[in-house]
Amino acid sequence: MESKDFIRTENYNLRLKPTGAKKIVNEFSNLLNKKVSYQGKENTWSYVIFLKVRELAHYLTSKKEKLDFVKPEYEIERIDSYDIRQKILNISYVDWKKLGFSKGTLHYMKQNAKSDKPFTLNAHVLERVNKWEALVSDQK
Repeated sequence: MESKDFIRTENYNLRLKPTGAKKIVNEFSNLLNKKVSYQGKENTWSYVIFLKVRELAHYLTSKKEKLDFVKPEYEIERIDSYDIRQKILNISYVDWKKLGFSKGTLHYMKQNAKSDKPFTLNAHVLERVNKWEALVSDQK
């Protein structure tokens, strides 16, 4: 999301522009179309939600005695894993400069890696973090 996806109203509330709403709908659609293993088959999340709603209806109408919303478990894909945090903390400023980035970028990445809060990396930055790892292993 970018600032151009929002509009500020007369009373200073933020509202979504159609472009912002479209981005949210597309992201949600992508989430529902992801595959998950459930009952021995690969299904989309949208179908699994349908099955769970039907299971809830059967439970509420006493057609079923047990209700299980634990399975399948939703897994969140995070960029800021422990490994990525350690890579960022181990990068020297000289090596980072060789990859074509500024010292400030690495400084803020190191601050984010030290904190316990989740953070994101742009795709090109993540790519260069991984290139740094390859560069270091080639030098050894």
